[in-house]
Parts: sequence; structure tokens; C-alpha cells
Amino acid sequence: MNHKKNLAAWIALWRVSGVGCVHYKTLLDAFQTPEHVFNANAQQLKKAGISAKLIKNITAQTLNNADPDMQWLQASEQHHLVTFDDPRYPQLLKEIPASPPLLYVHGNADLLNDPQLAIVGSRNPTQGGQNNTYEFSKHLAATGLCITSGMALGVDGLAHKGALDVDGVTIAVIATGIDRVYPARHRDLAHRIVAKGAIITELPIGVAPLARNFPRRNRIISGMSLGTLVVEAAVKSGSLISARYASEQGREVFAIPGSIHNPLARGCHQLIRQGAKLIETADHILEELAPQLKQSLLEPTETDITDEQTHHENSSNTGTPLADADQRLVLETMGYDPISIDQLVIQTGLTAEVLSSILLLLELDGFIAATGRGNYTRIREI
Repeated sequence: MNHKKNLAAWIALWRVSGVGCVHYKTLLDAFQTPEHVFNANAQQLKKAGISAKLIKNITAQTLNNADPDMQWLQASEQHHLVTFDDPRYPQLLKEIPASPPLLYVHGNADLLNDPQLAIVGSRNPTQGGQNNTYEFSKHLAATGLCITSGMALGVDGLAHKGALDVDGVTIAVIATGIDRVYPARHRDLAHRIVAKGAIITELPIGVAPLARNFPRRNRIISGMSLGTLVVEAAVKSGSLISARYASEQGREVFAIPGSIHNPLARGCHQLIRQGAKLIETADHILEELAPQLKQSLLEPTETDITDEQTHHENSSNTGTPLADADQRLVLETMGYDPISIDQLVIQTGLTAEVLSSILLLLELDGFIAATGRGNYTRIREI
């Protein structure tokens, strides 16, 4: 009951008119928890730097205002509320200015700290743009990267589909309440994403698709990711907003060049002139992200340690680091003929999630190569 009350307080404070990300953080810094905020009197709130109008809104709020969100949360085991103090909250997202205090998650909330690449672009890409999006996403997802996008028409949807079609992981960040699917024609895609990844939003239950919410959604897409790939974009587009956020957040920005006669290549060309990395193959992205990927995969957070990893650590008496021991196990299991992740899971006893991380490290180090459709082949000895 106390846990439910705590979550209801997080939601109720988020629903207070005038409380945005900055005010929310100010209140948490002053009172530690949302419950303590609601227990504070007007004088204490004023001392924390809160305006009279906002104090009135906070003191008029009740936990009952969180009822729609709490009903959604309790309706399924796939429904999660990940607050800023939850270990599942994306660590990279915590680093950005105005990070959201909470995230509604439909699907697997444990994926939020997986190494991610954002793929964004036009809602009406050319055939070449469609092909590039799908093939890049397939290749990168097959290496173990989580593909993150906005579930919009065009490039976003193709990025999600490419990842799903190689049994990869994908996260969709939406600009509505978690109870809505927008656009409606992506309802089937949304079901596929939930089954293999997650759909997330910072917006409360019932929020409709409003134009002002899409740019703020983009800061989450780039903020969760190690880098952002722009496939095709006009000079004035939401994709360039995502790229700008990524640059401001200190993340890598990648752009695929195109014909000078293609209006949708002009946004990418502008990004390249401004310092974005020109990308011709998916491997170029892996090469650029290699240092960050190795660090994120070799230094697991507290939520990354599985029972199986603990078993390996406890059973090893060689003094070899766990990651090295597992990489050796996978290499010794593989031959020089293509082998699928499913086969490797059976033969090594590792989970698919752990195995995907190991395969990505091995590919970055040049020991194996992805051959498509979730298959890998060994290309050199240890």
C-alpha cells in the first residue's frame, strides 16, 4: 500500500498544472520525495522558491488525481512506472537538462539502460531512404544494439520493423499518453514492440497527440541513446530537432548523405556541414560508438546482473574477468559457419540478452561478423 501511495504521489505531482521537469527537480531537491511535497505547508513551499500561483496548484492537488494512471499501472504486469529514483531509469537520460521525473513504460522496463542508437528521419522518405532505414536498423539490431525511435510514420516505423525482423530489441518513445497509439495505423507495430521491447512516454494517461509534445519527445529519444542517426530529413524538420538535442547532450550525431537533388537529403547535408559524422555503412556507426559500447557493456549497472552472470562469476577460479570468460565460451562454441543466436543460447546456456552483449563486443573486436537474420560467423582465432 505504501508503495502504491508513493507512486500515486509521483504521478499526482507530475499532474499539477505548472509543474514541469525543472520545478519537479527543484521540489525533489528541497523535499526528497513527492509525498513530502504534498505534506509541506505554503510557507515551506515558498522557502523552496515556489511561486504563489504554483503553491496554490500544489496544495489544491490530491492523490486521487493519479487514479487513471494507477488503474492503468495495475491493469497489466507489462505496465510500469519508472521514477527518477528507480534503478531502471535510463542513466544516460538522467544526464540531460530537464530530464523527465518519471516514465510510463509498456513492455520490458529492464531494457531502458541497454546501449541504444536512435534512428530518425522523414515521415515520407524516398524509396532509398526506406531501404537504408530498414537495412541499417536490421544490421545494428542484430549486433545487439537497441534501436530507439518515435513510432511515427516513415523512417521511425521502418527503424522499429528492421530491429524486430531480426529478433532485435527496440524502444518507441511516444508523444501521447501511454494508453494511446499514434498514428492509429501503427497499432499492430505497437503490439510487436511491446512483445520484444518497450513503448515509453513521460506524458500522463489520456494526453492526446498535440504538436507541442513532439519536440519534447525528441529530447528523450536522443537522451537515452549513445548517438542519433538521421536517415533523410528536410532542412526544417523534427529530425533535425532530435539531432540538435543529441549534439547539445554531448551525444554522437550521424547522417547519411544523399543526392544534391533530393530535398530530403538537404537536412543531412546541413548536419554534416555542422560536424555530424558522414555514414555510408552500419559498421561506420559501430566503429564510432565502440568506446562507449565497450564501457556500457563491460560495466553493468545493478539491474544488469543476472542470476546466470552471478553463477559464472562464482564458479570461475581463474581470475579471468567475467566478460572475457563468456566471450571465450561463445567463441569456442562457434565455428566458421553461420550460427543463430537461438542456437548459441542452447549451446552456451547464456541468456539471449547477455549473449547479444557478448556478440556485440566480439564484433567490435573483429572476432566475428554478423551475416544477417540474426546469424553470426567467426572470422579469426582468439
